[in-house]
Amino acid sequence: MSPIDAPIDWEQPATMIDLDGKAPLIGTIRQCAQHFAIFKAEAKMQARVLLTKPVHREGRRTRTWLLEPVEIEALAQRLRDEG
Repeated sequence: MSPIDAPIDWEQPATMIDLDGKAPLIGTIRQCAQHFAIFKAEAKMQARVLLTKPVHREGRRTRTWLLEPVEIEALAQRLRDEG
């Protein structure tokens, strides 16, 4: 289960970045999750998603603008589950 408290809207604008400095993907959460799903394990570990609306995380008092690989993987799994 994702450490994010509430589901993120698939149509929310977002930007997927990686720590290697490749060109970012600017699109929606859905597009970011779709691209993440096809990445190799090494690329997944470098991926981050920058949100346009911050989300709450379990155990944190403040909201966050950045999703980590485990959270992006949870979104990719949600996308697969939803068909």
